[in-house]
Amino acid sequence: MRAFHSIKSKLQAIVVFVTALPIILLVCQQDWSFALSVFAVIGSMFIILILTHMLYRPLDKGLSALESGLLNFKDGEFSTLLGYRATDELGVLCSLYNETAQKLRKEKQWIYQRELMLDKVLQSSPQALLLVDDSQHLVYSNHTARELFLKGQRLEGSLLSDILAAAPASLATAIEQGRDGLFSFEVAENEAQTWHLSTGRFLLNNQYHYLYLFKHLTRELSRQEVAVWKKVIRVISHELNNSLAPISSMLHSGQLLAKNLDEPRLDRVFKTIGDRISHLSEFIQGYGKFAKLPTPQPVSINWQELLISLQSQWSFDLQGALPQQNGYADRAQLEQLLINLLKNAHESGSAPSDIQLQVETANEGSQQGHLISVNDGGKGMSETVMNNALLPFYSTKSSGTGLGLALCREIAEAHQGKISIFNRNEGGVSIKVWLPLMSYR
Repeated sequence: MRAFHSIKSKLQAIVVFVTALPIILLVCQQDWSFALSVFAVIGSMFIILILTHMLYRPLDKGLSALESGLLNFKDGEFSTLLGYRATDELGVLCSLYNETAQKLRKEKQWIYQRELMLDKVLQSSPQALLLVDDSQHLVYSNHTARELFLKGQRLEGSLLSDILAAAPASLATAIEQGRDGLFSFEVAENEAQTWHLSTGRFLLNNQYHYLYLFKHLTRELSRQEVAVWKKVIRVISHELNNSLAPISSMLHSGQLLAKNLDEPRLDRVFKTIGDRISHLSEFIQGYGKFAKLPTPQPVSINWQELLISLQSQWSFDLQGALPQQNGYADRAQLEQLLINLLKNAHESGSAPSDIQLQVETANEGSQQGHLISVNDGGKGMSETVMNNALLPFYSTKSSGTGLGLALCREIAEAHQGKISIFNRNEGGVSIKVWLPLMSYR
């Protein structure tokens, strides 16, 4: 208001000077006493000042409204409109101001909604994102990045070097090198994760910023690996089936011809061939089940009912209380997974009384789920065996097919879960399967 008051004072001084000069000349021409002349001049000037003030009041009101509105603009506030509604030029300016404020308010709301949507997308993204300014301070991170680096703690405002000091060595090295590429690190005993780093550099607010994007590729690489194995299995199964069909036919024909011959050794030969054909057919069917695992059809799983039915097939000691909330999975596939794990536990050399099964509620980041643990008291696994145990065809048993744990992994990952293998401190192996708890509709 100081500037407006200065304008008002200048206007009043100009009006008083311009009007007072002719009044003084007019009074001097009259034959009045000095006191009367002074009174006439002062009275005239007073009336002029009052009239000037009355004429200036609308101008002062309009200018005050504009000043208040512009101060709101300066503070980024566009919701306040001016109440000056006169039909003069200032009224037109105030009307233009109100129209501008309404347009800016709508644009601000639109920008806010876009920023909110963008932040929601980034926060829910499975890729970890870090934005670092030129002084190496973190200015933005999403939920996945916070879980990756500090287990959910806030990263903004921290120095990048402080964050990397607590990160796995390969992760810190990948960021320090600043090159796009793959890297791996262990998150638990014998459990490694593979990530891909993408980097970028751009100018923001006249300052260079550095963008780091981390994509979790462990599951994707596993899927690609399993896809290759499945293709191999399908090709082998196809070729074996093509060979078994004529062999079975020739075996049947040979048995018919042998009935007319008195040669007991032929019966043993044909029986051996038949047994091997049956075994090979079962072998192919087992691999076919792995190669053609159907898409899960999740339903609500009552844990108590499921485990009671399993105990009738394989004995185990149930540990802890079962979760009150039902599971959510394809029942047939979940039963097959648990049967495979319990079968392996019984074949590990463990006493049946040492085989344990536990189901508990467990979260992976923000995702709720159930953790199934199957423990045995066997001799455990070597590092080599543990690293290959989930691969198709890999088996340490002379009669094993190498599909049991591979099928378990396939079922777990088909449910968006994961499977892990650990050696127990007290001896034996613990296999943990985490399955997400989704809302079924």
